[in-house]
Amino acid sequence: MIETQTAVRTRTYSWTDPAVNAAELGRRSGLELLQAMARGEVPPPPIMHTLGMEGIEVLDGGIVFSLYPQEFHYNPLGTVHGGVLSTIMDSATGCAVHTTLPAGWGYTSLDLTSKFLRAVTVDSGLLRCEGSVISRGRTTALAEARLYDGAGKLVAYASSTCLIFEIPT
Repeated sequence: MIETQTAVRTRTYSWTDPAVNAAELGRRSGLELLQAMARGEVPPPPIMHTLGMEGIEVLDGGIVFSLYPQEFHYNPLGTVHGGVLSTIMDSATGCAVHTTLPAGWGYTSLDLTSKFLRAVTVDSGLLRCEGSVISRGRTTALAEARLYDGAGKLVAYASSTCLIFEIPT
């Protein structure tokens, strides 16, 4: 029998009611909403608190999210779980599309194809995920995300198709 020592770690966090953001969809364009979020005028969605995502940089047709990898992101192999990386890239592709939408319009991911190029750990430094729109039509948009480690090395890449729809009032 292998004896292991474990040090219990805890994590506590809070978030704002997501209905606050949803109420803004009819009042602001996607670009305006995400810019307000980046300035701290509108709270970020709960997933950002769950993952511990930090900064937001908003561009027209693009977005950048930042995240320091933490132990609570780890899989049993001692690296950041691919689902965590995929979630960041899904957020970046979707929010990039969101920056192109007028008030009263939303999106949802139809697919996400992720490619992992290297392992990510707490030693990888600040992760930077850059999302950008490749093509936007009337009902669908194609976006990509590139995830870089603290040394600027590409660690993962994703592409996503998003469905664009009018939000019922």
